[in-house]
Amino acid sequence: MMKIVDLGLQNYEATWQAMRAFNEQRTVITDDELWVVEHEPVYTLGLNGKLEHLLNTGEIPVVNCDRGGQVTYHGPGQVVIYTLLDVQRLRLNARSLVTLLEQAMIKTLAQFDIEATSRPDAPGVYINGQKIGSIGLRIKKQGCYHGLSLNNAMDLQPFNNINPCGYSDLKVTQLSDLGVIISYKSLADSLTHAIISLLKI
Repeated sequence: MMKIVDLGLQNYEATWQAMRAFNEQRTVITDDELWVVEHEPVYTLGLNGKLEHLLNTGEIPVVNCDRGGQVTYHGPGQVVIYTLLDVQRLRLNARSLVTLLEQAMIKTLAQFDIEATSRPDAPGVYINGQKIGSIGLRIKKQGCYHGLSLNNAMDLQPFNNINPCGYSDLKVTQLSDLGVIISYKSLADSLTHAIISLLKI
């Protein structure tokens, strides 16, 4: 069974600690959950993150977290979905889950006639070389947490103050810049539906 929890606008660090606690307390009978959230402005640095990719963060806080990957930005107008899944029960590993989340975003974007692709060398989803969706995961014991983010209608300026995902020349885009105007809830509903259908549960 999959439970969908809409958390609205939340502080990143508090949500991250709640995810960690959820995963630590997980048992073999714990239901899987998808947490839908927007975050207050924050830069997050993954386990492999290098400080050199933080160029000029200004007053936006930087949180060192335990997901994979480098540095990214979260802010209002971006849909974030955290995947609190029992990967053992679902017979998933890190690579297959990354692929599944990429496909969920690609499938969602196709509903708006947007052709997006993934890249074997850099997890995430891209449109004409510009990144629109990011993925960062943590697998521990039998569970995983963290998840994906998809840029909807946000201020993209903070991305200019980092090397997104560790790439100095990487540009980012969003649905609103592609002529698609959709609410946070509608986009989140489409994404969660795509994830659940791909999980086949």
